[in-house]
Amino acid sequence: MTESYVLGLAQEVLMVTLTLAAPILLVSLLIGSLVSLFQAATQINETTLTFVPKIIGIALVLIVLGSWMAQQLISFTVNIFDGLPGLVQ
Repeated sequence: MTESYVLGLAQEVLMVTLTLAAPILLVSLLIGSLVSLFQAATQINETTLTFVPKIIGIALVLIVLGSWMAQQLISFTVNIFDGLPGLVQ
């Protein structure tokens, strides 16, 4: 196991993590910003007001993109296990 292999693997791990987390984080950011704008405009300062829309938005993202996310993670895991015999040499 060379240093370049470990660095390449770490880079691939970070890219897969970012790719899988980005849709959830972006939806959460967008909904949080919209609810904050609504709260500022109406002067409603309820802390639980942001919680429910974010949960609904994240659930919708997971329903829509869940199979794609699972496929990406499975593909990455299969690639890792396929590369294990090369590390033994």
